[in-house]
Amino acid sequence: MAGRFRPTTPTTRTTVRGGETPVPGQEATAPLDLGLTLGPLRRGPADPTFRVTADGSVWRASRTPDGPGTIRVAVRDGAAEGRAEAEAWGPGATWLLDNAPALLGAHDDPAAFVPRHKLVLATHRRRPGLRLTRTGLVLESLIPTILEQKVTTTEAYGAWRQLVRKYGEPAPGPAPEGMYVMPDARTWTQIPSWEWHRANVDGKRSATIVRAARVAARLEEAVLMDPPAARRRLELIPGIGPWTSAETIQRSNGAPDEVTTGDLHLPGIVGWALAGDRTADDEAMLDLLAPYEGQRHRAARLILLSGRVPPRRAPRMTPGNITAL
Repeated sequence: MAGRFRPTTPTTRTTVRGGETPVPGQEATAPLDLGLTLGPLRRGPADPTFRVTADGSVWRASRTPDGPGTIRVAVRDGAAEGRAEAEAWGPGATWLLDNAPALLGAHDDPAAFVPRHKLVLATHRRRPGLRLTRTGLVLESLIPTILEQKVTTTEAYGAWRQLVRKYGEPAPGPAPEGMYVMPDARTWTQIPSWEWHRANVDGKRSATIVRAARVAARLEEAVLMDPPAARRRLELIPGIGPWTSAETIQRSNGAPDEVTTGDLHLPGIVGWALAGDRTADDEAMLDLLAPYEGQRHRAARLILLSGRVPPRRAPRMTPGNITAL
């Protein structure tokens, strides 16, 4: 199956072999940067569910409500107008094509953002192709986010890679070698304790994933809710707090205002960038982002993309290794 569309357009058409099906969108007038838009979905350079090929195409393997699927998206001729092409394979192919415009920011409204600081304005002008993705899938963002709780990204990415390769399934279609679809909810609940241990995942995080997977259907309903209600739904699960719910809903719901709190580095980065305060806490960060109410997540993304970070004062956190215990 293949589709061609303008990712930010109100009436666009997705072409499926054998016919054409209208899908929602809105007319695009700005460029689309695939790397900036889809980059937050990539869990490390060796993520088995995500691949960027030499021609600039982005491949993703997802478990949709219709089953596993692989989608390839690429910006082709007319890139300055945000034109993109998509192809998909597997039982979830039609679902992936129907949701491709949202994946590339069709429901995002960059025009609603008004820069209030010189740094943010400069980055906003340098990154006109940034769109906030909306995957429409909760579990595929929630599980790797839980794996990232209070550990280094190296540990979390390694665990995600190992578990997906072992318990997932090869991505459908002509996907690049080594791509996998993540396990289904039932499989996550059946992973033995020693396999979590081998993947360097402690009991607290593995138990949280199992609890979430057992009520996966209820959590997936969060994509139909407004972001605050969606976060409350996720936080009913013991082990899921504000940091995890925000990081998940930003991706699954394309939430422009859901800023991440409880992060080790973000408050200091925002504080340093906007006020020269590297000691800023969550409260100070939210005060600094208050002028961007409604678009605070986008503002934080732009601050991170600016590259303005406080000088490091301490060595990097040493990755843990519970597999040796």
